[in-house]
Amino acid sequence: MSITDITIVITTFKGKSKIKKCLNSINKNCRVVNVENSNDAEFKKNIEKEFSNVKCILTGKNLGYGSGNNIGLKEVKTKYALILNPDTVLYPETLEAFLLSAQQNPDFAIIGPNIEYAETKKKINFSSQAKIHKAESVKGFAMFLNLSEFKDIGLFDENFFLYLEEIDLCRRLIKKNKNIYWDENIQIFHQGGQSHDSSINYQVELTRNWHWMWSTFYYNKKYKGFLVSFLIVLPKMLSAVIKILIYFLSSNKKKKEIYQQRLSGLFNAIIGKDSWYRPNV
Repeated sequence: MSITDITIVITTFKGKSKIKKCLNSINKNCRVVNVENSNDAEFKKNIEKEFSNVKCILTGKNLGYGSGNNIGLKEVKTKYALILNPDTVLYPETLEAFLLSAQQNPDFAIIGPNIEYAETKKKINFSSQAKIHKAESVKGFAMFLNLSEFKDIGLFDENFFLYLEEIDLCRRLIKKNKNIYWDENIQIFHQGGQSHDSSINYQVELTRNWHWMWSTFYYNKKYKGFLVSFLIVLPKMLSAVIKILIYFLSSNKKKKEIYQQRLSGLFNAIIGKDSWYRPNV
């Protein structure tokens, strides 16, 4: 196995100031598919000009994390795919560590890496000694996929726009007795919550709060039914109503809007509406 057996998939949304650091950390022999959730032709032109190993696909509109990854994964011709968030940085040894783990555990469906919260230039010393654990799920910032294991599972549920789509995918894999691993030997730096340009932080924050609530109800309803899901989110709903009132009385407009978004996301999920909300940018 070699690095050419891996294709990296990165889904972005207005993240041109973030993705370049990620792309610069990737071995140029590794093919990358960047799915940009917009119609930004200038973004595509600049990325493909600067990085010859990158194919940039414009979706034309913001389809979300799961749908964007699905578009990228359908472009993959290699045996393995590595899904990355654009605010991640690979170490020089990262891809080789994934291949070593795949060689040691050929029955895997997904391998998740260890997360580094502080970027460092230290050399990562991975070894053949097993530091791998079976897991129920892995974090969505970096997921190494053995694509042959997904033929009878499908990819991400595109009803999710943001949040819990990777948990849902892992749950479907476990239900089919597929193997998910977390490998301590594999290190990836993840900045977290910084996949977009800072100029749209507040609109993204509103979007995250709406979709966290929508996805929470939808995910639980998918596996536990409507009534149990309603009981799970009821405390969150009451909390949002109380906080909207508190922040209205204290004239804290931004906090009030955030909890209005939470309430709106829950309400839309409960009445069966799609995850329609998009950031106003």
